[in-house]
Amino acid sequence: MPESRRLAGVQTPIIPVVADWIRQCPGTISLGQGVVSYGPPRDALERVRAFGESLDDHKYKPVVGLPELLEAFGQKLTRENGIATGAGAGPGAGANSETALVVTAGGNMGFMNAVLAILDPGDEIILPTPYYFNHEMAVTMANGRVVLVPTDGNYQLDPERIAAAITPRTRAVVTVSPNNPTGAVYPESTLRAINELCGRRGLYHIHDEAYEYFVYDGARHFSPGSIPGAAAHTISLYSLSKAYGFASWRIGCMVIPAGLLEAVRKIQDTILICAPVISQVAAVGALTVGKPYCDEHLRVLAGTRTMVLKALSSLGTLCTVPCADGAFYFLLRLQTKHPSLALAERLVREHRVAVIPGTAFGLDDNDGRGCYLRVAYGALQPATVAEGVGRLVTGLKSILS
Repeated sequence: MPESRRLAGVQTPIIPVVADWIRQCPGTISLGQGVVSYGPPRDALERVRAFGESLDDHKYKPVVGLPELLEAFGQKLTRENGIATGAGAGPGAGANSETALVVTAGGNMGFMNAVLAILDPGDEIILPTPYYFNHEMAVTMANGRVVLVPTDGNYQLDPERIAAAITPRTRAVVTVSPNNPTGAVYPESTLRAINELCGRRGLYHIHDEAYEYFVYDGARHFSPGSIPGAAAHTISLYSLSKAYGFASWRIGCMVIPAGLLEAVRKIQDTILICAPVISQVAAVGALTVGKPYCDEHLRVLAGTRTMVLKALSSLGTLCTVPCADGAFYFLLRLQTKHPSLALAERLVREHRVAVIPGTAFGLDDNDGRGCYLRVAYGALQPATVAEGVGRLVTGLKSILS
């Protein structure tokens, strides 16, 4: 029996493909998946150890999240992002507030909730390229149409090109800053321009802030949801996966216009009812510790970033490394006619190092500018990263020279 035509048009997730290559090549060092090298704070784990003694711990909980976690997220968003949250976000949240806060099973679910809540079949969402592949996949799954708008040579947004891509079917513009896969950090002025454009044209601005703490060299993170008047058209997505070493726990949150709350509740109740309760309990502990936990690890990560940049510079004219002041990625541009997928596979099989091909992020190997590979340096300790990047540099020199 055939599968859905809708799903047949969705790209195959690249991470499992690369993981299969790695399993076939023991000893491979992965610079592929975007995770960090550390785990959750002790406070989160201590709360988990106390979980389960009460029968009530094993029952369904509110669709939008545990009240104590909503309050913790609400306080974090007000304090760090300048975003006032609404329904269910803790003490003082009124039913007439402009925004609502929903705890999700990670940032990906927040994005899927948003897409399903605002799209009708055939509607369009604008994604700047390179895009985060799960975003493109989600729009396609929802019977939407992705409209791709290229970024510039440093992977920065072009508001004029985005404005030119808007049609009567456009429902939203998506931005991710700090960016996956490029590591680019978008200036406040650019994000304000995009948000103003969306408000003026009656569109949603979906902004993914999963890497908000990961900025370097004086770069600053900005939340468009904090702009006065933005609440009615801005959807802000957050995740604990990166900052708190929480990837497997699947916890994030979304701040949405209050008018979308009923639709999002329907979606989330159907897909999973509520985010895993044990993970929500752990998340309360993580947010109690707060941003200083990430800052402690960020100092180590910044040193790793410098080491990776130095190693990549030895590739000379074979490779361009556009500015990447955020997240823990470099999206390399290589002067070669090798397809990026084939090049990534050769690096695993011949040199035991894994990266992600640029085609997964909507980049065309035939655009005349070479091919692209994403290098992730957050998952390993500095010594292992040094070995992995050494293998990458050696492999690229061998294959491309």
